[in-house]
Amino acid sequence: MSQAKEEFLARSKAFWNPGKTQDWIDMGVDLVIDRREGYYLFDMDGRRLIDMHLNGGTYNLGHRHPELVEVLKAGTERFDMGNHHFPALARTALAEALAACAPGPDFHYTAYGSGGGEAIDIALKSARHATGKRKIVSIIKAYHGHTGLAVKTGDDRFSKLFLSEDTQGEFVQVPFNDLNAMEDALRRRDVAAVIMETIPATYGFPMPQEGYLPAVKALCERYDALYIADEVQTGLMRTGEMWGCTRYGVVPDIMVVGKGISGGMYPIACVLLTDRSGAWLKEDGFGHISTMGGAELGCIVAMKTLEIVQRPAVRSMVRYIADFMRAGLDDIRAAFPDFFVGIRQHGVIMGLEFNHPQGAKPVMKRLYENGVWAIFSTLDPRVLQFKPGLLLTQRDAEETLRIMAIAVEQAREDVMGDRRRML
Repeated sequence: MSQAKEEFLARSKAFWNPGKTQDWIDMGVDLVIDRREGYYLFDMDGRRLIDMHLNGGTYNLGHRHPELVEVLKAGTERFDMGNHHFPALARTALAEALAACAPGPDFHYTAYGSGGGEAIDIALKSARHATGKRKIVSIIKAYHGHTGLAVKTGDDRFSKLFLSEDTQGEFVQVPFNDLNAMEDALRRRDVAAVIMETIPATYGFPMPQEGYLPAVKALCERYDALYIADEVQTGLMRTGEMWGCTRYGVVPDIMVVGKGISGGMYPIACVLLTDRSGAWLKEDGFGHISTMGGAELGCIVAMKTLEIVQRPAVRSMVRYIADFMRAGLDDIRAAFPDFFVGIRQHGVIMGLEFNHPQGAKPVMKRLYENGVWAIFSTLDPRVLQFKPGLLLTQRDAEETLRIMAIAVEQAREDVMGDRRRML
């Protein structure tokens, strides 16, 4: 590590976030991102990394995609964030574009936030208004953001820290893929909504069992609860289709879109609402106010993002990269079957499972040392989140697989060495 980086990390601890900065250092990841381009990150010391984290899919199209840079630059010639109180050309145009590509025909409205957590809050408030009920059901080990209501739907690691854990029985969690538990939570007909990440990201991308998500939607209809699809990480073609819920045959009542819709260029998140779930928009249009939600420059970038991801060539590329990476990962897994024990995949959504309670962390560290950045799953550190970009080239895919083979072998030795020292 250079002296300049050491000095900067000390400043980061002093003025930004001492806990997070030190945690990364302790895990052997001293990354300070400087230049970024395409699917490459460059450390402030000049080292290049292939980005397989994408900040949760924010950089689906890569960093600083030229078309997005150009549309943002052009937008600043006429627009700024705008005024959230008034009708706006870009805001309405994006809402129309989202309605045109929504998973069902009844999504007539879009409400805006500046980030995913705020958008989840809007979704939960909308469901409560529409049903007249307060209770929200989510999945154990869920993650839907850190804002006021959103944090209550997730793992208690985050809610307890700020004394936000539910004490009124309004936020209920059930195991993933357990329909009996879901029905038990819904049968009293006192639930406003079930909120589901189509594939739970922070939990390591466990895959929904065949028929599970449609069955949850059917239970919601039976017991008069709304179904909220959190597509923040699974939307925008990552499954090979525009929306992950569509791949599983589910048309939600509310859908949340974030991260990738921004193109990584301007913060924006969107909540798609039907006549029923968006009824508050007619009753009191000032019911939710967000100064920076739906900023006009963000809408301009988001419209270009939507246009790019829906190009036929992108859909074909996603499927090709998904198959190519899976074949390479299968080979690596076959070489280290005692350590690399599972691959969870749908399109370019991948969770790599290792035979150690913290197994993804040494793999992450070794990948980082060898030139690839991927991150462990916070709520299941056995699993490495592995997220190729939608436009990843075959050359970068080949280099990533080559590095992955090295990193898995090295991490396996790290883990085996630790076990031997414990004996």
